[in-house]
Amino acid sequence: MDIEQIASLERGQKLPLQRDVEAIAIPFGKTDTLAEDSIVSVMQAKGSSVSVGFEGRLYLIEGRNLDALGLESLPRPTLPESATDEEIEQFVWDQLRTCFDPEIPVNIVDLGLVYGCRIERLISGERIVTIRMTLTAPGCGMGDVIAADARNKILGAPQISKVHTEIVFSPPWSRDMMSDEAKLELGMF
Repeated sequence: MDIEQIASLERGQKLPLQRDVEAIAIPFGKTDTLAEDSIVSVMQAKGSSVSVGFEGRLYLIEGRNLDALGLESLPRPTLPESATDEEIEQFVWDQLRTCFDPEIPVNIVDLGLVYGCRIERLISGERIVTIRMTLTAPGCGMGDVIAADARNKILGAPQISKVHTEIVFSPPWSRDMMSDEAKLELGMF
């Protein structure tokens, strides 16, 4: 299954879990285990993850765990050991483009939430990634979920040993930071 097939899932579609699965609790960002045979409801299927509702709470199921929904799991994104610094930076940005606020159907890069990305190379050759990002509002509770999703995807590259996510509110986010594609997707044109 590829990302386009994930997007074909319909909001409200009920699916039984085929096995126990680790899912990120929304908005807390903590991992919980949902039990096999539980019935979940698709809330959003974007990027390489699916947001589901279960017993009045929201959860994010990552692509590598989609078999629990009866779908083909997506391989964890990775890079060859010989990847250049430019390829590693492109990998990080590509992974950020697969991260979505569970309440908004636009990736966090096009939404304008990512202010910057710094990659530091250690003497060992490993890299530490620091992502500077914001939220649509200071009271938004999705920061932990978005950060956990980004961290899990970026850590698929063996050269990256740590991912730090710094949530900032200066400058404050505004709709002007969104890409034209994001504005179109959200009907703002």
